[in-house]
Amino acid sequence: MKSNNQQQSTTATTTTTDVAISHSSAIAEATKAEFQFRKPTTEFDDLNFKQRHRRRMSLPVTNRQSLTTATTTIMEQESIVEKMERLMASHQTDVPKTTAGIVAKIVSSLDSQAAAAAAKATSATQTTTTDVQHRQKSLSPESTGKQQKQSTTTNRHRRDSQSSIPSSYTSDDDEEDSVDDDDDSDDDYESISPRLRQPKLQNSRKQTDFCVRDIRDADFGRREIEYAERGMPGIVALRESAKDDQPLKGARVMGCTHINAQTAVLIETLLKLGATVRWSSCNIYSTQDSVAAALAERGIPVFAWSRQSEDDFWWCIDQCLLTDSWRPNLILDDGGDATHLMLKKYPASIKLLKGIVEESLTGVHRLYQLSKTNKLLVPAINVNDSVTKTKFDNLYSPRESIIEVLKRTTDTLLGGHIALVCGYGEVGKGCASALKGAGVIVFVTEIDPICAIQACMDGFRVVTVEEMISTADIVITATGNKNIIIRKHMDKMKDGAILCNMGHSNSEIDVKSIRTSDLIWEKIRSQVDHIIWPNGKRLILLGQGRIANLSCSHMPSFVASITCTTQVMALIELYKAPAGRYKSDVYLLPKKMDEYVASLHLASFNAHLTVLTEEQEKYMGISKSGPFKPNYYRY
Repeated sequence: MKSNNQQQSTTATTTTTDVAISHSSAIAEATKAEFQFRKPTTEFDDLNFKQRHRRRMSLPVTNRQSLTTATTTIMEQESIVEKMERLMASHQTDVPKTTAGIVAKIVSSLDSQAAAAAAKATSATQTTTTDVQHRQKSLSPESTGKQQKQSTTTNRHRRDSQSSIPSSYTSDDDEEDSVDDDDDSDDDYESISPRLRQPKLQNSRKQTDFCVRDIRDADFGRREIEYAERGMPGIVALRESAKDDQPLKGARVMGCTHINAQTAVLIETLLKLGATVRWSSCNIYSTQDSVAAALAERGIPVFAWSRQSEDDFWWCIDQCLLTDSWRPNLILDDGGDATHLMLKKYPASIKLLKGIVEESLTGVHRLYQLSKTNKLLVPAINVNDSVTKTKFDNLYSPRESIIEVLKRTTDTLLGGHIALVCGYGEVGKGCASALKGAGVIVFVTEIDPICAIQACMDGFRVVTVEEMISTADIVITATGNKNIIIRKHMDKMKDGAILCNMGHSNSEIDVKSIRTSDLIWEKIRSQVDHIIWPNGKRLILLGQGRIANLSCSHMPSFVASITCTTQVMALIELYKAPAGRYKSDVYLLPKKMDEYVASLHLASFNAHLTVLTEEQEKYMGISKSGPFKPNYYRY
């Protein structure tokens, strides 16, 4: 009998112990699961999400970290304790003392964590205030007025940490890493123009001959350049074949182009071919800040950042034209801005140039105007009208990018909508073709009867702007001219219509006419503005009227490879040409060089050219090595 009682007592004790252990294990697992569950949504990640959201929407970031740190920790503490209590209440057995001890320890630990977090937040706020005051005091007195003006302008267009890169190109993980240490001091600091910041930024070599947004982005920019290089077979092949000959040794190239990953491959190719360079941007919006930082880190004098003011834009070009120890003997221009400034500010120095290479329609028009008035003092090569540039950069690139621009910026369903494409040159042809393929009803405006009949044969109706402006859902300018869309046109556009420019010049859309007190500008996201009329009508303007496929998207690397290779060939031709070959006029790239540029890119398609026989050579009167077409041939 005694043995039975002892056995029952032992069994009861074992059961109680098992229940206690079961409770303890269950609560421990619940606590562990709670921490694992809440780990992705800690206070820092929660703030990071809010900051990422504000940055993508281009809204100011408020410094709420100090206010929410302790509160968030306490909320987490209460949530854990409540769940543990519910778990224990769900069992019908008494809670063992060991479990209560575990709960007490956890609560005590969380109390200390909350106190430490609150102290850290207070310290961070004080540090932030000190840093901002220090940076403001470090500006020179004469620049204070410019700083205030710059801050006012920039605060309307607050940038994210990689503003020149569309948000969908940046992963959340990368953004979380980049904003962990962000606070309002960074935003206040970045509101100051990079050229006014003191002290000047330095790269790892302690060099300061550059001006970019943030040199810390260099590693990310280097990865962008390496990735772009993989898609540019032609210029890489040219670099490898000519690097031993150093055809540009002694050349000093001043560049004024878009600064993106593809342009960086061009710049580094020029360096490997023997040239020295200084570079600025031809567009205040199109610079990839991370790429500019990567070039500066390598020691290349680059002066560019995204969302410059007009004063910053011209200052950057001026920094590249002349220094105490360097002046260019070649200019690579995109839009004619560098050429214009040098003629205006340094007329004596332009005579020392060996030549100018111009790649845009707008810049080429300016060169021909200078030539007609005998103001062009050096030879220039018109790369824009070379066959490879015309077909690939002007036709295929817009055809690839216009749909991405519209989708990325507005999330619009394109099929069934009405689009008006102003201009049916190569850029207009590319845009109209892509839109038609997406199911858009396309109308075209044109002044040239030859281009107009081409549009008709391609299935587009040719109209005037006045006929279609009130019914078009999408209006795209691609003329290279000025005042194509003016205020009276925009007044007639329908509510929610999209307006953008695919031509190089920013004068095609009269943006100044809608910067008036009766209209409200509302920034929706990067490079997207709503202009609101008094009656409530909204017009969606992309890139503030500047070139949309570079402001709001990216150029395909393969297309950029063809353009960049053409530019390098033109620079080599001008630099190596014997005296007297070129006069002070505008020239096209020799046909044989055009064909060579195309041949460098055929290998990527595994294409094989047919070779003429001697009999065929005689019959056609051409050489088997080219050129294969006369200069008057139209491709």
